[in-house]
Amino acid sequence: MQVLTFTEENYLKTIYAIQYGLDKGEVSVNEIAEKMENRPATVTDMLRKLSDKELISYQKYKKVTLSTTGLNAALQIVRKHRLWETFLHDTLCFSWDEVHEVAEQLEHIHSPKLIAKLDAFLGYPKVDPHGDPIPNAKGELPLTSTLSLLDVLEKKPYRIVAVKDTSVAFLHQLERMKLMIGSLITVLERMPFDKSHIVTTEKEERLMLSEIIASNILVKKV
Repeated sequence: MQVLTFTEENYLKTIYAIQYGLDKGEVSVNEIAEKMENRPATVTDMLRKLSDKELISYQKYKKVTLSTTGLNAALQIVRKHRLWETFLHDTLCFSWDEVHEVAEQLEHIHSPKLIAKLDAFLGYPKVDPHGDPIPNAKGELPLTSTLSLLDVLEKKPYRIVAVKDTSVAFLHQLERMKLMIGSLITVLERMPFDKSHIVTTEKEERLMLSEIIASNILVKKV
């Protein structure tokens, strides 16, 4: 397996996040540039390098897709990142809004033995602290079935199992409302005008959630 630079790995992970995380199928240069806060010309130069290494399918002025090799590489980076997040949270007691930045650095360590031992030490976790599935050593993702809070039935209890937005601001917002992974939540009513949600928690506290907050909370029926 070819060793990639930090920058190449970051590009593959970004393309993966857009292509699969947002169900895009294909990814544009501008989408990558916006996500990575780079100029399109800089992105184009890197895409040529990744194409030369047969990690992506790319032609000038056309959209990008990961090749089979590129997808496998991206999944291994995602695996390392999510395992490190889990270690930082569960073992070193980092909060769920602190783990991402540190894991961004640790994910670039090239040691399959270390990652295998880390996985075993953690008990082969299926999800990270944000509820994102962790690929196994073969790059296979565990099957998950979740609903956005936007799509749940009213007056039925659901358990929060993941969040789509892992930004510090969003996680802090949830913490202030005491909505965490594992929390029970019930939608009591949806407001027709702005699509905000009136919900109640397991402690019977009533909250008003905006549509954007509700869309980023993933749940399973209890």
